[in-house]
Amino acid sequence: MLCCTLTFAQQTPADKQTEAITITGATVHVGNGTIIEHAVLIFENGKIQTIVDGRVAKIEYKGKVIDASGKHIYPGFIGANTSLGLVEVDAVNASNDQREMGSMIPHVRSLIAYNAESKVVESMRPNGILTAQVSPNGGRFSGTSSIMQLDAWNWQDAAIKADDGVHLNWPSSFSRGRWWLGEPRGLRPNNNYAKQVGDIIAFVKDSKAYLKGNRANKNIPFEAMEGLFDGSQKLYVHVNDEKGITDAVNFAIENGMTMVVVGGYQAHAVTGLLKSNNIPVLIDHTHSMPATSDHDYDLPYKNPKLLADAGVLVGIHTGNNSNFQTRNLPFYAGQVVGQGMAKEDALKLITSNIAKILGVDDMLGTIEVGKSATLFVSEGDALDMRGNQLTHAFIDGRAISLETHQTELWKRYKNKYEGN
Repeated sequence: MLCCTLTFAQQTPADKQTEAITITGATVHVGNGTIIEHAVLIFENGKIQTIVDGRVAKIEYKGKVIDASGKHIYPGFIGANTSLGLVEVDAVNASNDQREMGSMIPHVRSLIAYNAESKVVESMRPNGILTAQVSPNGGRFSGTSSIMQLDAWNWQDAAIKADDGVHLNWPSSFSRGRWWLGEPRGLRPNNNYAKQVGDIIAFVKDSKAYLKGNRANKNIPFEAMEGLFDGSQKLYVHVNDEKGITDAVNFAIENGMTMVVVGGYQAHAVTGLLKSNNIPVLIDHTHSMPATSDHDYDLPYKNPKLLADAGVLVGIHTGNNSNFQTRNLPFYAGQVVGQGMAKEDALKLITSNIAKILGVDDMLGTIEVGKSATLFVSEGDALDMRGNQLTHAFIDGRAISLETHQTELWKRYKNKYEGN
């Protein structure tokens, strides 16, 4: 039993940084569009202390020195709207904690269901994903998400920002025919749309009334809405169609809520509304098909660029129904480079822009003095799967392991079949 435990246990989280680390010779991709060649990067006590071009600034090295000549340094990638740590095996219900029973359940906290020992979480780190927003799923108001670092003993250690926002699944103005009931397969107007939106409005009104009252009879779902009204939490609205996005934005404005569009498949059609109201978008990942036959075949590929070109703050998310695919986050950003976006701007889609949208840009998202030393060293271009080969990774200055169940199996069978 002990042997089995040791074989299948998660990598032990790294110890707190006790020695300064200096990395030299690498190209640093700051995450804000800036590149520093032949850089000298020093971090200590989990914070970045120095970042300079070593050719023009002479600086004394501190602590352990890592020669990264010819390599690249990136800020840790941030996975937004994931179910990491909530689902281990999709087919095993006992390992699936991403949703709860009920419709209006804003009080459900993904934080306390997070499994820090998940092998899925572990498998993100070798591709540079070091931080993630862990979000609930299901219902109308799904619950609250939290932002976690991906090398921890438990959810308490992992939490960077607890309960950062409430997630709302906005009804679609269109529905697909239920073929199993003999209905046409195509899209048609959702006849229940007005009622479904009305239910949301009624719940919000009731929440406000309760919070302004004496709260004699405690109502936990209404209590959980308070952060949306006082500005301490954001409202993440999962919506894709043009009408739904427009209605959701107007709803958030009327109720004084800080809103983020999640999904936003047709957000490019309402960029004026989004920009004028400072509404950011977490756009769905680029490796997908058009939603309907009359859309451009490459719309999912170019969607992030369409929004960015219109001045909308945009980041890429991978969807909380596909937690395994979060590992491909850097390659989704790389896809946008193929659509004409500059590589450093594409990098922002999974670093600084995400940090701004999630409200953690004071700590994460860029490699700058005073910020968390959450970063990694790659052999080459981290947005290309050929270059995304990590040699070192750090979370808050802690040198974390890049070994996973997959890398162990790869080494095992590589030796077996090498040369055959």
